[in-house]
Amino acid sequence: MKVFFKTFGCRSNIFDTEIMKNILKEKVDIVKNENDADIIIVNSCTVTNFADRDIRSYVNKFSNKKIIFTGCGAYTQGEKLFKESKVFNVLGHKFKEEIDKFLDFKGINLGDFDFVNKKIVESFDKTKAFIKIQEGCDFECAYCIIPKVRGSSRSIEESLILEEIKKLRDNGISEFVLTGINMGSYGKDTNTSLSKLIEKISNIRGVKRIRLGSLEPSQIDDRLIELTQNGILEKHLHIALQHTSDKMLRIMKRRNRVSSTLPLFERLASMNIALGTDFIVGHPGESEEIFNEALSNFKKYPLTHIHLFRYSPREGTLSATMKQDVKGDVSKKRAKILEEIVKKNNYEFRKKQGEVFVHIEDKKDGYSIGYDEFYNKMKIKGDFYKGEWMRIKDYEVKEEVNVKE
Repeated sequence: MKVFFKTFGCRSNIFDTEIMKNILKEKVDIVKNENDADIIIVNSCTVTNFADRDIRSYVNKFSNKKIIFTGCGAYTQGEKLFKESKVFNVLGHKFKEEIDKFLDFKGINLGDFDFVNKKIVESFDKTKAFIKIQEGCDFECAYCIIPKVRGSSRSIEESLILEEIKKLRDNGISEFVLTGINMGSYGKDTNTSLSKLIEKISNIRGVKRIRLGSLEPSQIDDRLIELTQNGILEKHLHIALQHTSDKMLRIMKRRNRVSSTLPLFERLASMNIALGTDFIVGHPGESEEIFNEALSNFKKYPLTHIHLFRYSPREGTLSATMKQDVKGDVSKKRAKILEEIVKKNNYEFRKKQGEVFVHIEDKKDGYSIGYDEFYNKMKIKGDFYKGEWMRIKDYEVKEEVNVKE
């Protein structure tokens, strides 16, 4: 039996797909092309209406195949796809770790959210490994569907995470990207914390870098900040703001406020930590006055990286019921303004750095390509192996990327 995996969406889905591959690898032939497959396992995303559309388009394209449909989209469009005979079965997150039992199951089984991952990944095809440490979210942001399709926050057992990292280390992985749905809440249900977990991972011999996924501002504690100086935890934190107008943050039902997050970002920047964020433009209620207030505040944040999202309504969320009063061209213009500010900040930040520690991940056009401890890309002339670690100095800081000829 030949199986192809198609993964949409976030790093947690990437990890979940690796779990399913590890479960099936001894039982089926995992292929790299849909056309060669008897079964396609679709690990779906439903974070936006656009995500739903893209996944439906993919399913339609391969509806002649036996499709197992799982992931977040199983809860929002799984039943419809099954009734239309587009997919063979629909499985909730709970059953990803039992995927081998459902290859011949026909029907819908979503289960509940009363589960925590028990399986671990022992090998990754790439130079770094994604490690899911947490599932679900207790926040209730107005624009977000994810708590409804992932459940409340649950932490994966610390001993499992450490065992997983040691096994991956033994298989040649030295960079680990910790991820979760609301990762900063790790440990609140198991009497530990993200900082304590990072400290234990940092002490595992052979671990050369720990990267973190997105965190909420309220989840950054003093110990986590201290750990950015240990040479293992990446000196780059991605802290989700979503907006820099308190009025807009209230509309979005966000917990963060400028008065608390700006001092935090300034403190981190003073320690030479690169700072990224998520930001939504065009959310309902984002008047010209509110955007101008946000822009004035935004310029004060020492941001070096940004994930910009132009708002689109997600059915099933509070925001989707609000008056959609920001036109698309306005959102696009606002996004461009913010993007240019961060681009300039990043360039100035890179000019101030000296020697950097680069992990090679790819090769292209005579260059080896990797990322440094500040999550900035470096292109190095020459043919170095993927996974190699290099200390680089005397490089050229270009507008888009650092280059070592």
